[in-house]
Parts: sequence; C-alpha cells; structure tokens
Amino acid sequence: MARRYRYLDLLTIGFVVVLLISNLIGPKICALGPLRPSAAEFLFPLTYICGDVFTEVYGYGASRRAIWLGFFAMALLAGMGQLAVALPPAPEWEGQEAFATVFGLVPRFALASLVAYWAGEFTNSYTLAKLKLFTGGRWLWTRTVGSTVTGQAVDTAVVVLVAFAGTQAPAMLVRMVLSSYLIKVVVEVVATPVTYMVVGWLKRAESADAYDRRTNFNPFAWQGESA
Repeated sequence: MARRYRYLDLLTIGFVVVLLISNLIGPKICALGPLRPSAAEFLFPLTYICGDVFTEVYGYGASRRAIWLGFFAMALLAGMGQLAVALPPAPEWEGQEAFATVFGLVPRFALASLVAYWAGEFTNSYTLAKLKLFTGGRWLWTRTVGSTVTGQAVDTAVVVLVAFAGTQAPAMLVRMVLSSYLIKVVVEVVATPVTYMVVGWLKRAESADAYDRRTNFNPFAWQGESA
C-alpha cells in the first residue's frame, strides 16, 4: 500500500498552477538591458525548485508523477486555447483579435514547452536523484544547483528553438537561450537557502527522506521504488 503524505498533493497542485501560468505569460519577450528573456523565466524556475523538493523528499517516483500531471495539464491548456480561438466570436464581442493574439501563440509555445519541460524536468530529477546517492545525502546545494545546470540547459535550448525558430534571427535565438538560462540558474542559486528550509521542514513534517537506490528511472513507468 502506497504511503500517504500530508503535503505532497498540495505541492503537486502548486507545481501545476505555476506551470500553466508560465505557459500563458511565456510568449512575451522582455528587455532587461542586453538580456532578452521570456516573461516566464521569472516564474518557471519555481517548477524546478518544486522538482528538487519532490525528488529530495519523496523520491523520483513522486517527481515523475508530478511531471506527467503537469504535462497533461499543459496539453489541455494548449488544446482548449486553440479551440477557444477557433470558435466564432459573438458579433457584439470586440475582443477576438486581442484574444487570438494571446492564445494564438499558446499552441506552438505549449508544444515547445511540453517537449522542453518533459526533457528538462526528467533530466533535473534524474540528476538530483543520482547526485544524492553519490553524495550520500550530504551537500544539498550540489544537487539543487547541479540538477538545475543540466535540466535547465536542456529545457531552455529546446523551448527557445521550438517556440521561436523562424520568427527570430539566429543571433537573437542564441541571445534568448543564454539570457533565459542565466536567469534560471541564478534564480535557483539565490533560492538555495529557501530550498534548504523547505526541504528540511518537509523531511521533518513527513518523516521522509527518499534515496532512489531501487528506483526504475524510466519516465514512462508510473510506479517506482525509493529506499
């Protein structure tokens, strides 16, 4: 019988909400001096912090479950956004053009995010789980930062290339990748003390500290063991 945790479902819901909001605001490119990040970069890194917490406290299996729930939620958002734009607007409603401008970008951006998120989040969780075994559970900062360095590299490159290729010059794409990646890694590093506090509190509250020694790391396997 699977163990029930007090806060796992709440954390999973928050993870999915942050993910959906990130996809809605993601198409906007911001100008911060020489940097050209997507607006999502100021919120999306929280999903990686959540992924670190899932894997560190509850194990890779819990992280895999949250990643797939987020994946299906994003797919639903993309599908409904496309449907909402395609439905004929009421003659007296004047917001169709603005609505289509915002949600018309969602399918392509969501597709990019689906692929990038899937690859990046699993890279992040896998790296953290393996580093935890390698370090014997010590030096949490090496796992949170190390997993972000790998996971965000995969995520950022894929999402920018799939979402914006053909709409931006190659030089701009490279600039966007580097800008977004830098911001994501910096956010993770700055958030490390908070991650430490949350992980420590959850381990005590849940009496849990997972080590993925016997875990099936196949992302398509719903069940897996942590010990």
